[in-house]
Amino acid sequence: MTRRATDEPTRIALRYEDGTIRIDGLEESSVSPSSIRTAVSDLESDQRTGCWRVPAGGYADLRAALARTDAGVDDRVLDLASVSDLHSAYELREYQTTALEAWLETDRWADTALETVSGAPAGVLELPTGSGKTVIALKAIERLSVPTLVVVPTIDLLEQWERELEREFGEPIGRFGGGEQRLEPITVSTYDSAYLKADSVGDRFGIVVFDEVHHLGGEGYREIARLLAAPARLGLTATFERPDGAHEVIEDVVGPLVHRVDVDELAGDHLANYDVKRLAVSLTPDEREEYERNQEVFTDYLATSTIDMRSGSDYQELVKRSGNDPEAREALLARQRAREIMFGSEAKLDALAGILDDHRGERTIVFTAHNDLAYDVSERFLIPTITHQTGTAERREILERFREGTYTRIATSNVLDEGVDVPDASVAVVLSGSGSEREFVQRLGRILRPKADGGRAILYEVISDDTSEERVAGRRRD
Repeated sequence: MTRRATDEPTRIALRYEDGTIRIDGLEESSVSPSSIRTAVSDLESDQRTGCWRVPAGGYADLRAALARTDAGVDDRVLDLASVSDLHSAYELREYQTTALEAWLETDRWADTALETVSGAPAGVLELPTGSGKTVIALKAIERLSVPTLVVVPTIDLLEQWERELEREFGEPIGRFGGGEQRLEPITVSTYDSAYLKADSVGDRFGIVVFDEVHHLGGEGYREIARLLAAPARLGLTATFERPDGAHEVIEDVVGPLVHRVDVDELAGDHLANYDVKRLAVSLTPDEREEYERNQEVFTDYLATSTIDMRSGSDYQELVKRSGNDPEAREALLARQRAREIMFGSEAKLDALAGILDDHRGERTIVFTAHNDLAYDVSERFLIPTITHQTGTAERREILERFREGTYTRIATSNVLDEGVDVPDASVAVVLSGSGSEREFVQRLGRILRPKADGGRAILYEVISDDTSEERVAGRRRD
């Protein structure tokens, strides 16, 4: 039936349904779908149910767009539990306040007088490891004081956040992950659990915090942000840009990088002053011969194939081909053997012995790229080792003894790069690693907490000379 001019204008109704916002009454209103698409490009007509829909992640932009029209809106998207005014005892440092204010200024509802929740700021903050990103997030949660979901990559971070939120706000904290599925107005979840739960709880939070937000660039994880209606979104990371360009996806689903603080800006005042030393070591004659032989097998195969190892996807193509192509498999195994030689050469272990001798009594973390080298370091120098194979209880015990000074040295293969509350250390030794700038920044961040005596931190990179490791090390420092 055609609506007469004197009829009451049709109100647009918004509801949350399984990770989407259902929009009823749009075609009968004075608002054209094309005008909404300028703000929410994913608007689509759902012929099956006779309505329009957008992914839940577009809720804030949709609501802001409708608020700028004369249409009446019946908004029942969010189902938020009441939360008492939250208060964190932390006092922000000046650079932390600047970062928080930069995020708050992105509020997409600032000029619309919407009061669905306290606001809809959205964006990513990039600050060095050890600079207090968690504290900034706690003050953001305090400022909005609405139901909050915090998404983290590891169980260790899940437990750290759970303890911190409970201590600061005195509220029961929900948990998705580690065998528990407990919803509370303030809930912490792993990325894996959030991926499974997002569509069923996507209307229950006003703000979502993505810790180590670069993980959201993964093909599956990015759906978490699309399924949640939370209008306020905060991403935290030490290094925002991803080599695969997926940070552009993060900008779409969380928001752009709104504030960045470089390590050097904080060194000396808020983080320890630091030095980086690069030590070049030589392969033994036997190691050199074996390295060159394996490297030649690998490069000869590349010369006759269409694979360009500068692309991560091409490396995956090599792995895929190795399943049914004997030459590809031989090339892949040769590459792995060559890397084992250059990453774990005898001269590297000799150099490590000298470093440890020079820094007796100082808390030192030895980083490796692979478990085998970490265990070699552990056996040779009697150093506790933490790898992906280390059980949770054993890992906690090692870190606690490191914290209290019973252990002054630990070795690890990637596990401590992120997602673990590592006690203060002043020396880091990178025996082997990838070309990732993120990995380098995270490892550097492990030694940058301010020192009580005002001393300097130091990071050693031990590089096998005249090998492809020189190029790998160069990439992470560019």
